[in-house]
Amino acid sequence: MPIPVTIADDSMLSRKTIRKALPPDWDIDLTEACNGKEALAAVAAGKADVLFLDLQMPELDGFDVLRELHDHHAKTVVIVISADIQPEAQKKVAMLGAFRFLQKPLHADQLHETLTELGLI
Repeated sequence: MPIPVTIADDSMLSRKTIRKALPPDWDIDLTEACNGKEALAAVAAGKADVLFLDLQMPELDGFDVLRELHDHHAKTVVIVISADIQPEAQKKVAMLGAFRFLQKPLHADQLHETLTELGLI
């Protein structure tokens, strides 16, 4: 049975980069979100057991999404993928329950290592 996965990033190029980095044989049902509100809607609809989340987005930013997930959707595994690599941002996402913080530009080997550690591949 495919794993519901959502990529939430306002940049089409970033979403494409993440899609290309996903293992080709990984059995997933992929959804894309362009902002934080769409990301939360995907979670509510059961389309995001795994959520790849950017921090800088319109509507709701990644921090707001993480707060909502932390309070109401504990089962969603969140992997933050962001260019904002400031230590404060990394500490904040960890406190809000993100599993991992990966830096943009995303490298497929880092993503593969993270998914392996989670037992998803």
